[in-house]
Amino acid sequence: MDLLIKNGRVIDPAQGIDEVMDIACAKGTIEKVAKKIKPQGNPRIIDASNKIVCPGFIDSHCHLREPGREDEETIKTGATSAAAGGYTTIMAMPNTDPCLDTGPMVAFVFNKGRETSISVFPIGAITKNRAGKELTEMADLVENGAVAFSDDGNCVADNRVMRRALEYAKMVDRPLIDHPEEPALARNGVMNEGKVSTLLGLPGIPEESEEIAVFRDITLASLTENRIHLAHLTSAGSVALLRQAKKKGVPVTAEVTVHHLLLTDESVRGYNTNTKVSPPLRTKNDLKSLKEGIKDGIIEVIVTDHAPHSREEKETDFENAAFGIIGFETALPLLLRLTDDIPLSLLIACLTSNPARIFRFTDRGSLKKGLRADITIFDPKEEWTLTEAAIKSRSKNTPFLGEKMQGRVCYTICNGKVVSG
Repeated sequence: MDLLIKNGRVIDPAQGIDEVMDIACAKGTIEKVAKKIKPQGNPRIIDASNKIVCPGFIDSHCHLREPGREDEETIKTGATSAAAGGYTTIMAMPNTDPCLDTGPMVAFVFNKGRETSISVFPIGAITKNRAGKELTEMADLVENGAVAFSDDGNCVADNRVMRRALEYAKMVDRPLIDHPEEPALARNGVMNEGKVSTLLGLPGIPEESEEIAVFRDITLASLTENRIHLAHLTSAGSVALLRQAKKKGVPVTAEVTVHHLLLTDESVRGYNTNTKVSPPLRTKNDLKSLKEGIKDGIIEVIVTDHAPHSREEKETDFENAAFGIIGFETALPLLLRLTDDIPLSLLIACLTSNPARIFRFTDRGSLKKGLRADITIFDPKEEWTLTEAAIKSRSKNTPFLGEKMQGRVCYTICNGKVVSG
């Protein structure tokens, strides 16, 4: 026994556990979960009284910027920020410069990730240079560590290319993650198209741009009988389409970001460029549908879409500012704001067991005996203020700066080692 966690409220959705228990770890794995475990040998003991203990968080959608924009984030700083937020596994999107469209580039991120304190896995590009025209050598990308494929930031608009991508992904047994946004309708838009965009005089992106792409993706997943994962859904119409697809047995899963569960296009009224995200913040009705989608099991994953940017890219006029906000370190306290609407155990499932199942991480996502000792311990009541100084990410672009937060990660344990806290 190397590590013993005592007296915590253990929540493990994969096993249906929610009670005060102890957890013993040895050689990087879960050895035992039970009441009143007696220490054997000389383990490190963590008293988790009045705290919640759960599997380590998994983020299947983030941006680490390396290679190309190390001024915004590096794989190391991103991993440090993620660990501070309770994440033990993160999946890095391929829209770097150069992008992750070759074996050597995927291997670069994979090997750099191994030098960090948590698990970092690269997502390979679907098409070369994410241009949507020519497929990458998917088998080569998998051999070098790719756990999924995506052209995130770009939708693969060509239906024939997308069909072939699904067929090849099926051959190498990796899911496709699509950024569902019909590019012609979204072009030049900077926020949700609606009343607020009209009042602000900003070009809008209609919900239909997402819904058309969602319908296309569902149709092609049905045609190819291969799984597709829909990134960062935002609209009520998309949730309705997803609900119908699941009833028909189409192999489709979906995610939602933390910020799309909390903010609406009303947040853009002050022209705060940190509210400029892609896809854009939608309406209260959309937000309500997203929450219902989680409660009904239609949306199974919550992600950060952590997207660091330099001050220069954000401190400009709204139309020219970069899309995206950071999210690793604020995900937990922000999600705790939703517990009146969504049970805590379900929120934790969307951060742990569900992404582990969808992306086939069979060694994590639960506190079951024999699995990796990836564990997050947090105090749901601790209050703190989000300041730039408190943020470990290299970038500080978040609309929540200055806000009071409730809920804080106390310890992040990866492979049996305390990596934060």
